[in-house]
Amino acid sequence: MTDPNFIIIYVDNPLSSARFYEALLGKTPIESHPTFAAFALDSGMTLGLWSKHTAEPAALTTGGGGEIAFSVPSNDAVDLAYTDLTKRGLRVAQKPTHMDFGYTFVVLDPDNHRLRIFCMNG
Repeated sequence: MTDPNFIIIYVDNPLSSARFYEALLGKTPIESHPTFAAFALDSGMTLGLWSKHTAEPAALTTGGGGEIAFSVPSNDAVDLAYTDLTKRGLRVAQKPTHMDFGYTFVVLDPDNHRLRIFCMNG
């Protein structure tokens, strides 16, 4: 096996979720259909948004079962991201806090997928 290069999350409405992630990531989807949308990320990874209603085999869980994590370079960047994402109306699952690995917070996307922003301890 090689390194994973494509992550898929199951969503209620891929077109609606694509609009959310387009604004969040500042990127246009490379694919956008009623049942699936995808984004090419700078890391080389692709983020796919697949309709939980059409996924095969059927999606057994949606939202909250995992995280999409975004590393930022400083604690100040964590705080700036928190301010930005809460102003956008994202629901907070964890306020900024210091944990064993670093400084972090978690917000939820419209399908309750966890979005973690963090700065690793140096």
